Amino acid sequence: MVALAWRTSRGRIALALGLTVLAGVSWPLVALALRGAVDAFVARDGSAALTAGVLVAVSVIGALVLQHFAYVPYAEVAELATLSLEAELVELTNGSAGLAHHERAEHADRIALLRRELPQFGEGVIGLMTALSLVVTMAITSVLLAALSPWLLLLPVAAVPPVVAGQFAQRRVDRAKRAAAEDTRLCEHLFRLSTQAGPVKELQLHNLQGEIRRRHVRHWAGAGRVLLKGEASAAALIAASQVAFAAAYVVAVLLVLRQAVAGDSGVGDVVLVLTLAAQVHQQVSAGVELLQRFGRTSATMTGLRWLRELIRAQEPVGADAAPPERIRRGITLSGVSFTYPGTREPVLTGVDLELPAGSVVAVVGENGAGKTTLAKLLCRFYDATEGTIAVDGVDLARIAPRAWRRRVTAAFQDFVRFELTARHAVGVGDLPRVDDDPAVLAALGRARADDLLDRLDDGLATQLGKTWTEGTELSGGQWQKVALGRAMMREQPLLLVLDEPTSALDAQAEQRLFERYAANARRVAAATGGITLLVSHRFSTVRMADLILVVADGRITEAGGHDDLIRSGGLYAQLYAMQAATYARAASIPRPLPEKALPSLEK
Repeated sequence: MVALAWRTSRGRIALALGLTVLAGVSWPLVALALRGAVDAFVARDGSAALTAGVLVAVSVIGALVLQHFAYVPYAEVAELATLSLEAELVELTNGSAGLAHHERAEHADRIALLRRELPQFGEGVIGLMTALSLVVTMAITSVLLAALSPWLLLLPVAAVPPVVAGQFAQRRVDRAKRAAAEDTRLCEHLFRLSTQAGPVKELQLHNLQGEIRRRHVRHWAGAGRVLLKGEASAAALIAASQVAFAAAYVVAVLLVLRQAVAGDSGVGDVVLVLTLAAQVHQQVSAGVELLQRFGRTSATMTGLRWLRELIRAQEPVGADAAPPERIRRGITLSGVSFTYPGTREPVLTGVDLELPAGSVVAVVGENGAGKTTLAKLLCRFYDATEGTIAVDGVDLARIAPRAWRRRVTAAFQDFVRFELTARHAVGVGDLPRVDDDPAVLAALGRARADDLLDRLDDGLATQLGKTWTEGTELSGGQWQKVALGRAMMREQPLLLVLDEPTSALDAQAEQRLFERYAANARRVAAATGGITLLVSHRFSTVRMADLILVVADGRITEAGGHDDLIRSGGLYAQLYAMQAATYARAASIPRPLPEKALPSLEK
């Protein structure tokens, strides 16, 4: 923390250090001045008593004022240091090459805990200055106590048990927080569900408000029991150590009183010891609180170090090759298997594929078959557990992930709702052209989403999202059109991934959209040999693909064109027939007449 604070602002830290040391000297001076005032009063020396009284007042005022002015610069440093760490957390969690730390529950829990605790880092930095002042004060206090009696030096020693106990207590609290992390995370999720506008329709429709509250109470009670147990044991440990110090305090006072009765000390010495002993007690309490604060900060910094190491371990080794300017042969998967980190069952097993350059490849299959995982591997969010993925014969693992992703674009089912202007919500798909209106309009056209602008009052300048006071909220289908336009911003990708990109659209709209995608795929194929990978659960819309892959139980069970797969009579033909029959039944259901036709019928 000292190093981070010093790097953040040397001038502020130097000023705060000087003021803090002076403040630390001021408090023992109060005790000395009080002794002088009492001795002068006993000796009936009015001038000396007045001088000592003024010194008491100046020392108290000086201590308070110096602490206040020292707080200003190092509070600024604490805030700046916290901001730098929060920026690092953003960079670590979102700037890594892979997704494992987001998708593993145990990692997500630790990152959520780190996100909650990191804003308290500033308190640790502020505690550093308090600790420095405390050290100076305790050093002077020890000298003054030793001058009265060497035995009084045992008084600060008696402060050691509370200090050590404070460290053990904080460890117990930290263990409790980790144990309660899952329940706490679930509580936060339920809280968001019950306070945000999006879920309110389903909560009311299904009468789930009470159930959400009951679950929130149950998880909060579970977390509370764990946290209370940890806090209670920590408090008991600290209380026992404080009792031990209180006993030492009483012994010290009795020792000095005995010396005063024997004539070895004056009344002022008794006042001095009473004052210093009270200050030592306050110092010990402050020290225990500081150690607890440092313990929390230490746990936060340990968590940040863990995250740094985790992200560093995810960084690919030897991945320095550049992606090709154009795909000439295709992408080849040889014996590819993949198991998600932290799990045992493979999601893909022994996949052998050839995705020809310039082709449109459709991936179909039941939920959980491994379709999206295949897309993640091709986007290089994960590396294959076994086997290789090669681009024109070059192992994808040798290509730098960020360089590869600059040549990849995608639209996912769980798309992001960027609450930006419409221009930027689309334009971030190709960040260098984020303010290029013709490029944004062309991307919306390729995504068949240009009709969206007709519903936006200020066109591309319309602010999206209800987070903004004047923001425009879109429907699910409209947000999806924005995401599709974003995916079309890059005009010459090597790989275009469309993972269930039209789940919020009806079948007819999806059909028209995929016809536009097919035209766009031909354009991309001619420009870069790029491959379009389409993941969909609607079989009627994938028949236009050059190659259709059927995924079942983590394997490619069928591959070929639509007509070939229908003739083979396999799983694809069965699923296609089932879905076609479903659509046929839906089409046979009478539709309600439009309202404008009703008057003529009445006549």
